[in-house]
This record gives sequence, structure tokens and C-alpha cells, in this order.
Amino acid sequence: MSLLEVEGLNSYYGDSHILFSLDFHVDSHEVVALLGRNGAGKSTTLKSLMGVVRPRTGTIRFNEKLVGRLPPHAIAQAGMQLVPEERRIFGSLTVEDNLILAGLNAPSAWPIGRIYEMFPRLQERRNSMGTDLSGGEQQMLAIARALIRDPKLVLLDEPFEGLAPVIVQDLMKTCVQLASSGLTILLVEQNLPATLSLAHRAYILNNGHIVHEGSTEEIRRDPGVLQRHLGV
Repeated sequence: MSLLEVEGLNSYYGDSHILFSLDFHVDSHEVVALLGRNGAGKSTTLKSLMGVVRPRTGTIRFNEKLVGRLPPHAIAQAGMQLVPEERRIFGSLTVEDNLILAGLNAPSAWPIGRIYEMFPRLQERRNSMGTDLSGGEQQMLAIARALIRDPKLVLLDEPFEGLAPVIVQDLMKTCVQLASSGLTILLVEQNLPATLSLAHRAYILNNGHIVHEGSTEEIRRDPGVLQRHLGV
């Protein structure tokens, strides 16, 4: 059985139908990408998994437990963590306080030293306020807050957006390291070269429907797949 199994997922914003009967899965220790144009429903999919958007119908089974009707904090306790596109760090707290707060009620929190080994820059900035961090540092902190809770699955929403290429390279190395260690990741990212090099499989969304599923190796071999569905 997969770590995450989604069947017939339908999500709405008010009366607007956004996701249409999505079926997909993510296996343990796998990196899976959600690809699609802006507005395709990728971020809504992650928010629906995390309970930020309440699915109207469908089932979400995570680690053999039905979680589709649970509130976000209960889903987090079960071992799923969302790193949102907006990062949502606490700007009025220091880096270290952000990390301590994130790990407070975690069933099995990482030692903060383990976070600093992975993100030496955060250790250098541990006494800095969140508002004083650069965009790259804020993204590191957002990912670190998820990791300190020792998650089974991390949902990454546009982790490289708006960052300088050198910062993207550093974060890519971290993501590769996490994937190599066996962390399961569901990734939404517009940077196609980075995404295809990191993920094992990909689903392509178009207007809230899954229109393609396959290995990233297959997608790299057949550029027509991206041309047909993404216009790339």
C-alpha cells in the first residue's frame, strides 16, 4: 500500500469546482511532482491534502489512515507537513524560536542541531528575526520548520520561486539529500529542470484534471509530453 492514496478528490472554492475526481498515489521514499500551468490546481491539491481546503468528495488515505475529513493540525500530527508557497514564518520571532515552536508538539521532533547541520546558514542567523531574513533564508526556515517535526511526507509548494539561481542550487542540494535519505516528497514547482531531476514520477494537471502520469525519465525522453500539456 502507498504512503498516500487519493481517490476521486473534488475540491471547490465556494461554488467554483477546482479539482475534478483526482486519483493519484505517492509511495514511501518517493519524490513525486505535480506539474501544470498556473491555475491548473496544483497548490489546491496540496492544500486539500493538508486540510487547508476541505475536499467536497473523495478519499485521502495517509499511512493507512483516512485523513480527508481531519483538520490541518491533526493531519500534521499524523506526519504530513506542508511548506506553503507563502512560507508563513513568524516574522516577529527569531529563527530559533520559529524552529522551537514548530517542534513543540511533534510526536518525535528532530534535535535542533540536526537542522543546523542541514542548514548552516540558519545557525548563523539563529538570533535574527524572521523579517530580517532574505528570501532564500526564509525558504530554508520554512522547510526546516517542517523537517523538525520528523515528517513522513513533506508537501513542497513552489520552494524555488523568486530565488536567485545560486540559492536554488543550494536548496536543490538539500532536497536531493533529503530524498536520498528516504524522505517522501510531493513537489509543486515551476522550475522544470530542477523538478525533473529531483522527482521519480510526475502527474500533469490541466484545469483541475490529471491528464498525464509517468516517470520523469519518460518525460525527459519525450519532450512532446510537456509540449502537449504545458506548451513548453
